[in-house]
Amino acid sequence: MKRAKFDSVMSVSRLRSIQVLMGLLFLYFFLVTLEIPLISKLGFGLESYELISTPFDNNSKFSRLNSVGELSGSSQDSVFPSRVMSRRAKMGFSLPHRKMVEFKRISGLVFDEKVFDSFDKEEFSELHKVVRDAFVAGKKLFQDIESGKVQGEVVSGTQNRTESCPDSVSLWGSEFVAGGKIMVIPCGMTLGSHITVVGTPRWAHEEKDPKITLVKDDDEIVMVSQFMMELQGLKTVDGEDPPRILHFNPRLKGDWSGRPVIEQNTCYRMQWGSAMRCDGWKSKPSEDTVDGQVKCEKWIRDDDDHSEESKATWWLKRLIGGRTKKVSIDWPYPFVEKKLFVLTVSAGLEGYHINVDGRHITSFPYRTGFTLEDATGLFVNGDIDVHSVFAASLPSTHPSFAPQRHLEMLPKWQAPPLPDEPVELFIGILSAGNHFSERMAVRKSWMQHPSLKSSNVVARFFVAMHGRKEINVELMKEADFFGDIVIVPYMDNYDLVVLKTVAICEYGVRTVAAKYVMKCDDDTFVRIDAVMKEVKKVPRGRSLYVGNINYYHKPLRHGKWAVTYEEWPEEDYPPYANGPGYIISFDIAEYVVSEFEKHKLRLFKMEDVSMGMWVEQFNSSRAVEYVHSLKFCQFGCIDDYYTAHYQSPRQMICLWRKLLNQGKPQCCNVR
Repeated sequence: MKRAKFDSVMSVSRLRSIQVLMGLLFLYFFLVTLEIPLISKLGFGLESYELISTPFDNNSKFSRLNSVGELSGSSQDSVFPSRVMSRRAKMGFSLPHRKMVEFKRISGLVFDEKVFDSFDKEEFSELHKVVRDAFVAGKKLFQDIESGKVQGEVVSGTQNRTESCPDSVSLWGSEFVAGGKIMVIPCGMTLGSHITVVGTPRWAHEEKDPKITLVKDDDEIVMVSQFMMELQGLKTVDGEDPPRILHFNPRLKGDWSGRPVIEQNTCYRMQWGSAMRCDGWKSKPSEDTVDGQVKCEKWIRDDDDHSEESKATWWLKRLIGGRTKKVSIDWPYPFVEKKLFVLTVSAGLEGYHINVDGRHITSFPYRTGFTLEDATGLFVNGDIDVHSVFAASLPSTHPSFAPQRHLEMLPKWQAPPLPDEPVELFIGILSAGNHFSERMAVRKSWMQHPSLKSSNVVARFFVAMHGRKEINVELMKEADFFGDIVIVPYMDNYDLVVLKTVAICEYGVRTVAAKYVMKCDDDTFVRIDAVMKEVKKVPRGRSLYVGNINYYHKPLRHGKWAVTYEEWPEEDYPPYANGPGYIISFDIAEYVVSEFEKHKLRLFKMEDVSMGMWVEQFNSSRAVEYVHSLKFCQFGCIDDYYTAHYQSPRQMICLWRKLLNQGKPQCCNVR
């Protein structure tokens, strides 16, 4: 009886359990039914990942990028808005949140060239037309790379190209002049290499506007005689002025000091280092030597010629005093107008040593940023007739001059995945396709800052398509491996750098939804902690524009950097922060992208002036806080800098080591 009652209770219990399970199963199917259309509407399906690849897959391709039309299509196809929503929610808007993907290799910037066909051509500036052509050509090249066509051309071209390494090179004066006054040193120099120039300085000539002195009157005429001998890095750059690894400049007449001098220096990206001048005084005993040689030897400093008297006196003292006693002699300035000389520059352990007519004249220490193998050309110019040039003891093995040789394909330099949440600061770094060494130096220096590793700050390089196909092939490999490069698909052009700035704004707004967006160059060293402190001085929620701001600057109407009235009709530029490093708030970046995609954004070839113009336009509708600081260095570096500009790859590493080891922002000014 009891057992029957127990069985009936168990049956009821099982029935209730089954009913509960059926209810849960029904609820599950009901929720799934609701979830599927929601996911479809939000675009979380696999098809929305058209332009995304993972940063660690070397063979990843844009498999879903099948046509040029997809590149120029609606930005909503390649951009996920939820991150933007989250950022705007923090700024006072109530919008949903979305999880972010790992890596986006191509910019979501939209430029529809077809808009030119539907509007009057006069409505667009010449620069806009150049932009259109650059995007069309860039997309075509990008397609060829994706199809594998370019890789095949590059491989076949490389197999057919060889280069020898002669141990010596010589040219007669006529051959040297015919070659553009440049002697190519195919494989650079090595320890013990030496180059000899036989020449004759010309008579001084009249100059009304000399570069090496100041004139009191516009009509004043100065007699000038000078020449320059330079070791240049012909193969270290492409499309830029080559760096001057050694600049040797004897000034016989016309120097601002009124005396004959020898000035030596280095130059990187058109920025000169600190000059070393020899003016007739011997270097002090307390000064550092170069391989045991003084930096500057002494010579007679007046205009009288005591050379014959000095030589006779020297021999007389030597005969009287014997060979054991050291007797010094004063020599004249080593270069004389219309007098033949033989100059030899040799490479030592610590620097270059220069001898003239068998006498040591000066030694110039190697500077951070250059190596002997980079010196692949000798250039001589000025008031000089060159009779012959020859180089000997050159390296017999061929060093790799391929720019990508600087890349270190190690996982520790790869970019971390993008965070799920919006970031505090996004740093967009302008770079050129062939700047492999510059990007590698940034990865190994300030991009190792803890805030970048913790994903509170994100940094990406922005690169356009290069004119050389082999550079683009290597660039794509670099982008796939490191995961920190965003390709802006247009043909690179100095006048179109402004497009990369717009692309930085687009990425900062739509991909990472950064509170602040910073733009810098690949030769800029950034102290992230100092930059964030400067930004946070502005009260939360305000629009801001931070940098080294110029006020009332006028366009240059003449010279290499001239701006025509057609390009910029106004007499003054708007207030603008120097391009090497500035920060804008999220809302300004969003405004820039919106105006660009509506084809309402005025474009100007100077990207920093363009940003100043856009901020001024934004400021007319919403107040912008302008924050100026000289510590965002435009030229070089100053102690306690926020950013340092024109830093060579080796200087970037030097600055980072000083921050790590000394805890202080100290410059590495020697190159």
